[in-house]
Parts: sequence; structure tokens; C-alpha cells
Amino acid sequence: MGELDVARIGLGAMTMTGVYGTQDLDEAESIRTIHRALDLGVTLVDTAEVYGPHTNEELVGRAVKDRRDHVVVATKFGMISHSGRDQGTLDSSPASVRAAVEGSLTRLGTGRIDLCYQHRVDPATPIEDTVGTLAELVTEGKIRHIGLSEAGPDTIRRAHAVHPVAAVQSEYSLWTRNPEAEVLPVLRELGIGFVPYSPLGHGFLTGTIRSLDDFDDAWRRDNPRFTAENFQQNLRILGEVRAVATQAVATPAQVAIAWLLAQGDDIAPIPGTKRVSRLEENLAADRIKLTHEQLQRLDNLTPAAGDTHNEAGLRTLGR
Repeated sequence: MGELDVARIGLGAMTMTGVYGTQDLDEAESIRTIHRALDLGVTLVDTAEVYGPHTNEELVGRAVKDRRDHVVVATKFGMISHSGRDQGTLDSSPASVRAAVEGSLTRLGTGRIDLCYQHRVDPATPIEDTVGTLAELVTEGKIRHIGLSEAGPDTIRRAHAVHPVAAVQSEYSLWTRNPEAEVLPVLRELGIGFVPYSPLGHGFLTGTIRSLDDFDDAWRRDNPRFTAENFQQNLRILGEVRAVATQAVATPAQVAIAWLLAQGDDIAPIPGTKRVSRLEENLAADRIKLTHEQLQRLDNLTPAAGDTHNEAGLRTLGR
């Protein structure tokens, strides 16, 4: 992944502090999940200051404290302003970046952030200024590698011209294929790794969500793909994934991750979970080899119905 080596499958920690609801949170189980991930060879653990906010980084910091040298800790800044902008306003100004990094270092209980992403591109701050500040922080030893999240091709090129970008993170899965047209070709041209988040479609591709009653969190309730009409259409996609899973003697989640891994050695998805059992299921996807015919069937799935985010979320993507 650029100049940063990580295992093929990472771990997203976001759900451990309630983004998809707080009804079944268990910090002890979440920490066991992170420990089990490291035991099984996971090297990339992903968090962000906005998750919680702040509590997710604190949890990850506690979990990796005694294994710090064996894990690549990735976090993200830019969705919380530290320079006085209105709450909820994107802020990647140099002053805000520096304050965010200092806060993350404290919460993670570490002297360095291995991979520091801009969470969303700030239209009010030139990317050259943001990456220039990150480059200074690399020189200072506070971060090791620079990343971008949901950035567009032009922004990626401009950022990479200031300082090498190790990884770009965007939503990518069997039902979100947007990066294939423009982002992935640029990353491969520049030698930048790709980290798909939500590789299981916010839980949809696990096959465990069969009706609108199977979740109650505000994020998915406000997501167009989970509205009543779109949800029923998208269940048909899941039926196709289930059929391939039956052939491959795997679960739908494993098939979804195996398909991603088959898209290139420069791709390292970060499925999120807060349970050891789901973690072990996800990591077992690396042992599944889909046939050419199965990959073609998955490639040709009907596109998912509905946008990937609500209107406000869509405005922050691909800048």
C-alpha cells in the first residue's frame, strides 16, 4: 500500500463506539476483537477523531497499548473544527490539522500516528496547505504516512505532488463501485494503496439484515439505500451474493470481501465489527478463491438502488 505494508484485511473500529447504535456496545468485547485481530495477523486498525467523537480513538489506544509496535494505527481528521469554524463544518486548515493530530496522539496514547487521513476534503482550504502541514508533521515524527479519504482524482494528484500519499480510503464494495472509473486508475498510476471502507455495505452484504426492523440506528435510517423501496430492490442483489456463497461454501460476507481482494493486491479492505465471531468470519475470506465464473457473476450484479449517502453526505465526496 504505497510505501506502507499491511495485511490484506484490516479492521475498522468505527462501530465499537456506537455509529450504528448503542444498544449492544461492549467495550471488553471490542478490545477482545482488536486483540484477536492482531493475533490473527491483522496489522491495520482504523479509527477517527469524529467517531464518538473521540471515544473510539481512546478505545483503540487502550486496546493496542501493549502491542503498539505490531499495529498500524490509522486515524482521520477534518470533520471537527479546531480553529473556530461552526460545528459540523469541515476544517483542514493548518491550525486545525495540528490541533487534531495532537488530540489524536493523546487519545491514542502514542507518540506517532502511522497513517493520518484527511477524512473529507475541505473546500475552504487548498489541499496543498493541508498536505504541506501533514508533511511538516511527518518531518517532526508525529505521523508516518499521509492518507486521503473520499478525495477526487485531481485532489489526489495535487496532494501527491506535495508529499507522497500512502493510501486513499473510499467506500467500495459489491454495491458501491464508484471508485473504479476514475479513482482506482489514478491510484495505480501513482502507486498509492486503496483502502475500501464499508466493504460489506454497512452490514447489508452480511446477509443478516433482512428487513427494515433489523436495525434502528439513525445513520442507516437516513441512508437512501435502506429506505423501504430501495431496500427491497437491494435484497435481490443479496440473493445473487448468497447464491455464489453457497457455491463457494462461504458466507455472503466472505464472498463480498473475497471479491474485493480479487480486484488487486493494492487493495486492503477494513470491514468493521465489534465481535470476535464476525472478525474471524471476515478474515477467513482471505482463504476463499472465487472462480472466474463466480467473479463474473458478481461483477455483473445489478447496481444498488439509491445513493450511497444522504444529500449532505454526497456533497462531501469526490472533491
